[in-house]
Amino acid sequence: MVLESLTNPVRAEYHPLLVFLLGISYGTIALLLALWIFEEQSSMVMVFLASTAAVPLMYHLLHFEEKKDILAPTKSLLHNHSRALIFYLLLFLGMAVAFSVWYIALPSDFSSNAFRVQSQTISNLNHHVTGQVTQTSLLSKIFLNNVKVMIFCILFSFLYGSGALFILTWNASVIGAAVGNFVRSNMAGFADSTGLLRVGAYFYVSSLSILRYAVHGIPEILSYLLAGIAGGILSMAIVHHDFGTNQFEQVLLDVSDLVLLSVLVLFIAALIEVFVTPALF
Repeated sequence: MVLESLTNPVRAEYHPLLVFLLGISYGTIALLLALWIFEEQSSMVMVFLASTAAVPLMYHLLHFEEKKDILAPTKSLLHNHSRALIFYLLLFLGMAVAFSVWYIALPSDFSSNAFRVQSQTISNLNHHVTGQVTQTSLLSKIFLNNVKVMIFCILFSFLYGSGALFILTWNASVIGAAVGNFVRSNMAGFADSTGLLRVGAYFYVSSLSILRYAVHGIPEILSYLLAGIAGGILSMAIVHHDFGTNQFEQVLLDVSDLVLLSVLVLFIAALIEVFVTPALF
């Protein structure tokens, strides 16, 4: 109960740096505990532990967001939920940073074991993408796959309240493994070819790897966050309000707008991933 008592939804929404540090703490503690206690299954256990630590805070945050839809129905969608989006995004980024740093810092045997499932997922995705022929078919495949993840976010949030946290934490661990692997794979070769110092090489390659995934990754994650908030708010509304009331109709309209916005952002992210990211990197 210690981790969940570090802050509350109102304080968290108005202190972004605290949320980012919480994400780093949740990811770090989860990874170390998973390696210590469940070494063979650490790659999934750390995702479970990190998401579990944030569940109480997420539950109260969704309840707080649902109240906004009722108390301020005339205000814009982004006005009502912008702070929640920033909260989710910074928590996600904090976990992703923690996983990336530990992937690079840990000895290769430990990091390979801790991120075994994530590395296999990345390998499968790369193999699948390589088989695509045209940019149009690649765009369609990436968009439809991301829509499937978005639907899972809505479904998990609807059924479990804060359930989308598990999917978001899983994505943070996959991105952490991808960034860490990119740094390890390119740092040594870059340092040898340019003659730069090891620290300088780490800095350059780390920055490049973060930019490579952030260009399309941030809007993609924003889409998942919108979907998670939508599902969570709907879940809260069903628990606290009867069907057919004006309050429920207002919440349902807000949820529909969030889902539509999520799909739009997801399509933009797919366009960036297919046409912009390869041109830059």
